[in-house]
Formats: sequence, C-alpha cells, structure tokens
Amino acid sequence: MSTFYNISHYKVNMQKSSLLRSATKTCNVTEVTEFVFVVFNFNPSVQYFIFSIFLLVYILLLCGNILIMLTIKADYRLHNPMYFFLGKLSFIDLCYSSVTVPKMLLDFLSDRKTISFNGCIAQLYFFHFFACAECFLFTAMAYDRYVAICKPLQYSTIMNKKLCLWMVAATWAIGFVHSNIQTTLTMGLPFCGPNEIKSFFCDIPPLIRLACTDTTMIDAMIVANSGIVSLGCFLSVLISYVGIAKAIFRIRTMEGRLKAFSTCASHLLVVTFFFGPCVFIYMRPSKTFQSDQVVIVFYTVIAPMLNPVIYTLRNKEVKTSMKKLWGRRTK
Repeated sequence: MSTFYNISHYKVNMQKSSLLRSATKTCNVTEVTEFVFVVFNFNPSVQYFIFSIFLLVYILLLCGNILIMLTIKADYRLHNPMYFFLGKLSFIDLCYSSVTVPKMLLDFLSDRKTISFNGCIAQLYFFHFFACAECFLFTAMAYDRYVAICKPLQYSTIMNKKLCLWMVAATWAIGFVHSNIQTTLTMGLPFCGPNEIKSFFCDIPPLIRLACTDTTMIDAMIVANSGIVSLGCFLSVLISYVGIAKAIFRIRTMEGRLKAFSTCASHLLVVTFFFGPCVFIYMRPSKTFQSDQVVIVFYTVIAPMLNPVIYTLRNKEVKTSMKKLWGRRTK
C-alpha cells in the first residue's frame, strides 16, 4: 500500500514538474511585434543617392504603366484581346511594385527600418497575391499569342470578350488562393527570437528563417506551392511558344516569319524577366545567397518598369496611338 502511494505521489510530482516547465517556457517566449530590415545599411550620403535612383525608377514605372492603360482605353483600335491583357498587366505591375517600393523608399530616409508584425504579414499577402496574378496573366497572354499565330482565322471566335474576362477573373481567383495558402503557412510559425529580416520587404524565404521552430515541413509545403504556380505557368507558356515556333517555321517567307515573331517577342522577353528570378528565389529551400537581393530588386522594381518600355518600343501600334492621342491633347 505504501509502495502504491509512493508511486502515485511520484507521478503527480512529475506531472506538476512537467506543467511548470511548460509554463516557464511559455512565459520566457516573447512574441515578435515588429521586424527590422537590415539589407540596405549604407552611410547617409549613399542612402540618399540610392533613394534618388529608386525614386526615379518608381516614377518612371508609374508613368509608363499609367500611360499604357490610358492609351489602350482611349484608342478603340487597341480594344482587342492582346491589348486588353496588356492593360491588365500594367495595372498589376503598378499594384505589385507599390506593395514594396514606397516602404523601401521611406526606409532609405529612416534611421531604423522597421515594420509591424501585422504590416509585414499584409505586405507578404498582397505581394504574393499580385505576383501570382501576374504569373497567370502571362500564361493567358501566351495563349492569346498562340491562337493569333497558329489559328488566325478562328482568333476572333476563340478569343472572344467572354473568354478574356473569364481568364482575367481566373488570374485574380488563383492569386487569392495562392496568397492565402502562403500567408496561412507563414502565420502559423512562432516568431520569438531574432527579428532582423535580410531583405527590404517581407517575403517568405527571409521570414521563415526567423521562426523559432523546425521549418523543414512548412518550407517544403511553401516551395511545393510556389513550384506548382511558377513551374505550371512557365510550362504552359513554354508549350504555347513551342506551338508558335512550329507555326512560324512553317511560314515560307522570311518577312512573314519576322512579322509573326515580332508580335510575341515583347511578351517573350517580359516573361523571361519575370519567371527567371521567380524560379531562382522560390523554387528552392529558404537559404540565403549573396545574389538574392540583386535578383529581388530586379523583379520587384526594375522588371515592372521595363515592361511598358519593352512593349512600347517594340510595338508600332502602341507607339502610333500614343503619338496621335497625346499629341492631339497637347495642341
């Protein structure tokens, strides 16, 4: 009887001790309420110079994309599927860059570059929302070019207004689902240790590295989700362009081949600028490389600025419409 009492007493004490350790551990864990960006730490004169460059780039980005949207809306000759998608691309580029660039510019003028936990999650959410929407919009644009070149006689029938609207709606819906998955997986991690993010905005790879738990499983799930989106869109675009290449090589005259290729060269160049960095950053485990920040700046700031430049310089219809429309308004 005494032995039984001792064993029971020992078990109770062990349970109390276990609960006490858990409570102590919980009390010692401090949740992170803000994050600090540590990637751009230069002396003040250098920071002001870099701020000026990025401010100029952002202004050009805004002006270029807004100009394309207004030109497409104002000129009825550009009311066709190709320019319909181009106008939506310009809008997404505006939103996509505005999620990160204004905060980055503000941080260049601040001594302490911080963002609240909720602000960080919101930035992450909208960044992936617009990035995924742009990813699928590129796929829709590739399909549009495929139909235009491979099935020119059926183009107006296939690429009707209803299908174009459904394709754009699908890009927003898929972006919403993808962003919710990525954000939910990230928010489920405990952040109780260091709060310094080695980037200029809140993104999943640098944020995961701050979690005070084993992130192997979550990391794999996030990479898988990003891989399905990036690789799926990239393969769809690639399949479309394989079909386009076959159709172009069947054209007998060199002039005809060049004309057909020129209609999709701009899109192909923009797609390369977008998918290259995305594959490099998101289709690998969350490890840090020295080239990461250069790649991130390129696809968040430089590429959205280059998109309107590429489409305008290589597209005679857009250039002609801009000259006529804005030349007439200045008179």
